[in-house]
Amino acid sequence: MTRQFSFLDHLVIGLDRARRSATGEAPAPARASPARNASTPELDDAARRHAAGLMRINHTGEVCAQALYEGQALTAREAGVRSDMQQAAGEEIDHLAWCEERVTELGSHTSHLNPLFYAMSFGMGALAGALGDRWSLGFVAATEEQVCRHLRDHLERLPAGDLRSRAILAKMIEDEERHGRQALEAGGTELPPQVKEMMRLMSRLMTASTYRI
Repeated sequence: MTRQFSFLDHLVIGLDRARRSATGEAPAPARASPARNASTPELDDAARRHAAGLMRINHTGEVCAQALYEGQALTAREAGVRSDMQQAAGEEIDHLAWCEERVTELGSHTSHLNPLFYAMSFGMGALAGALGDRWSLGFVAATEEQVCRHLRDHLERLPAGDLRSRAILAKMIEDEERHGRQALEAGGTELPPQVKEMMRLMSRLMTASTYRI
């Protein structure tokens, strides 16, 4: 028999995933890092610190993605939508692990603010899910659109010689674009401009605070 999880079961599971995602204990990635075959010339101290700051931001973005999907899955009304959210969260674990590995390679650390941003994002995801699956899927599409814009900006700002970080971001963009398309195809609705602006403000807060902290 397949066990039917209650709301409380999903909440406890989500909290455990929150702890592991925000503290660097997320599961191992299912796919090898795109950086595995990329060589990087020696970076000077300033370039290395800058690359580490950008990849730390990207890691926190993936912590937030985990939280959003977990929150949405918790309050999704249809089992199919809940399953899709959990599958997407699983794919995002690869991004989380790749970014964490790259930050470590650059001799730095992930953000100390991750637990805070996880909690904020989980709440936003749960609220989006509670509003209904069409709005929740629309929230996914809007989030992925914003994430892709953000990743492309980082590709331009990374040191030219940091081929390992560039390979990771290029693959992340490919995955995020697919997640956004799938959300719209599943019935997601366009979010109001005011909601998108609120999402942009939160993104700015996250990027400004996690570059160094």
